Amino acid sequence: MPYFDAASAAPLHPVARQALLAALDEGWADPARLYREGRRARLLLDAAREAAAEAVGCRPDELVFTSSGTTAVHAGIAGALSGRRRVGRHLALSAVEHSSVLHSAAAHEAAGGSVTEVPVERSGAVDPAVFGGALRADTALACLQSANHEVGTEQPVAEVAALCAEAGVPLLVDAAQSLGWGPVPAGWSLLTASAHKWGGPAGVGLLAVRKGTRFSPQGPAGERESGRAPGFENLPAIVAAAASLRAVRDEAAAESVRLRALVGRIRSVVAERVPDVEVVGDPERRLPHLVTFSCLYVDGETLLHELDRREFSVSSGSSCTSSTLTPSHVLKAMGVLSEGNVRVSLPPGTAAADVDRFLEVLPGVVAEVRERLGAPAAPRPTPPSPGPAASLVVDALGRRCPIPVIELAKVIGEVAVGATVTVLADDEAARLDIPAWCEMRGQEYVGEEPADRGSAYAVRRLA
Repeated sequence: MPYFDAASAAPLHPVARQALLAALDEGWADPARLYREGRRARLLLDAAREAAAEAVGCRPDELVFTSSGTTAVHAGIAGALSGRRRVGRHLALSAVEHSSVLHSAAAHEAAGGSVTEVPVERSGAVDPAVFGGALRADTALACLQSANHEVGTEQPVAEVAALCAEAGVPLLVDAAQSLGWGPVPAGWSLLTASAHKWGGPAGVGLLAVRKGTRFSPQGPAGERESGRAPGFENLPAIVAAAASLRAVRDEAAAESVRLRALVGRIRSVVAERVPDVEVVGDPERRLPHLVTFSCLYVDGETLLHELDRREFSVSSGSSCTSSTLTPSHVLKAMGVLSEGNVRVSLPPGTAAADVDRFLEVLPGVVAEVRERLGAPAAPRPTPPSPGPAASLVVDALGRRCPIPVIELAKVIGEVAVGATVTVLADDEAARLDIPAWCEMRGQEYVGEEPADRGSAYAVRRLA
């Protein structure tokens, strides 16, 4: 069964498995002890730290191992903000950061700090000048991911890092998605990553803090990992994480070229074979293995289940696959279609034949789901019938994506050119998907107003 969700968790690399099994036999003792078994464990820990530091591009004594990438993010942000509390309590970050960064920002704001979310362009990347404009005299820390976890867009880290350095603000880079493919551009002050993203075992994160960066670890003090990651080290997993990071980096040059070509094929073929689809993210400045697209008039959860039935494991940022029924904050920040969203992230070694079969299966699955939902079979609107309505109201209250958009598409042809259709909806996804539909269909999105329940979204027919 083809597994196309490496951005969530990459399959365990063979080198990681070998290193893990070996370390279970050799690295079970306490590396802080001076007897023979402890010294042997310490040698393994030191070697793993050196290997990881080499891949990150920092000194071994600048890097600690944490229990996860999320823990590394939380510890890094909290420590940096505390270390620079005399400067101020302002935090700047992009609007498309991983949820771990957003949760840290929310906690900081709840504690009395201030946060600026820098908007992104439709490609998902920040404009360095806009990011630089968000830096203030009281900015204690800036955060910018190296590449986006949902759409694959690479961020201008080097340019933003230069602006941060000029402003005297440390930059934390979440490199979880990119570290397995290559080093992060220089200029960062703190860096975080997660081993299960590159084929290491789950439960190992990295936190690197450059010398000279003010940093005050938060929470109860610990004696291990420079006091920045309390608790007994999971040495076998750490050894496996470092070994697999070195292995995937050795393979990255050749594999990235191969996967980039496969992803390029997905980007072009999906747009050709699937009607009413939006391929999102930067087409050039992107991770080599990840592509995301959204299909109009499709229930994302149903689409993923149907693909799973046909033995394809993919994921989504669609609101319909979330228990909160809210749109992906990444897609929302980009202003792109969220319904029917599919993220394909290919693990190293993915066969071209599996990609070809996915591209053969996908159009039929999308058509089947659309038919089941009663979506328009052909692009709308059609020419209006005699005596077209001056305006219409569509009541889609209590109905989830993509039904409000489907109902809009069905009736837009019934109003005169220049007239409006108002959609009443209480699904949060409508706030994103109705404007996106208008852009795809060449209609005018007039705006949103509060309604007795939910919101009223007005659309003017232009053609």
